[in-house]
Amino acid sequence: MKHSKDFKQIVEDAKKKIPEISCGELYSFLNIKEIVIIDVREDDEWETGHLPHAIHVSKGVLERDIHKQNIKKEAQIVLYCSGGYRSLLAGESLQRMGYSNISSLEKGFKEWLSLKLPVSF
Repeated sequence: MKHSKDFKQIVEDAKKKIPEISCGELYSFLNIKEIVIIDVREDDEWETGHLPHAIHVSKGVLERDIHKQNIKKEAQIVLYCSGGYRSLLAGESLQRMGYSNISSLEKGFKEWLSLKLPVSF
């Protein structure tokens, strides 16, 4: 998908505020650390498969519905989407809402799949 110059710019700005975590790094933490993994993709994307232990709160309703997940503001949260862009933008929103330990999955679910890491349905 070709993204607009404006979109690329806001993603680059978000990268300055939201740290990224690699797929390999997140995979190594799956069963070791208490990490909240949030899939911010759309419903139809979620239904095609998602990361193990992930919860689904799509980016379009994240700010409105995140409180329903009862996640502590200081919890370690990893957001992901298909390619790693929407999750960065979602991370900025959660930071503004007071969540203090946010990261984004670098290169997103596409990279996870390309590495043949486990997927849940």
